[in-house]
Amino acid sequence: MMKKIFAFCLFILVSFTANAQKYALVDMEYILSKLPAYERANEQLNQVSKKWQAEVEALNTEASTMYKNYQNEVVFLSQQQKKARQELIMKKEKQASDLKQKYFGPNGELFKKREALMSPMQDEIYNTIKSISELHGYSMVIDRASNSGVVFASPKIDISNEVLEKLGYSK
Repeated sequence: MMKKIFAFCLFILVSFTANAQKYALVDMEYILSKLPAYERANEQLNQVSKKWQAEVEALNTEASTMYKNYQNEVVFLSQQQKKARQELIMKKEKQASDLKQKYFGPNGELFKKREALMSPMQDEIYNTIKSISELHGYSMVIDRASNSGVVFASPKIDISNEVLEKLGYSK
């Protein structure tokens, strides 16, 4: 019986050590903040976003003005004129809504532009992390900047600076 327990414990210990895995952390926010291209891309996205937002707001303002004018003149309008004005107002509101969706919707122009600007950087960072992981034998690399639930992590396993160095940026 004692031999069986000892053999079982030995088996568990060997299995546990054979499956030991190495982990590392990166801080994607830190890495991205050190890339000048990321800052330029963010600035470009902010500028285009402001421009598009102004276009949407201009249409909304125009619709609002049309509605206020309609409210002031409604008592003097025939049923047909009322209906025509209401349709124009609704058409203008729909234009604003459609434009907002076109620019800022889930698959809108801002999303596409962000994807076009950020994907090359993200791919380069991913490939660098993968290369470092293979070099050091890491089974998993966790982004400490994301909401991954990491409560504590030793700075010794953070490879963010190594990633930056390999990308050609120093600390």
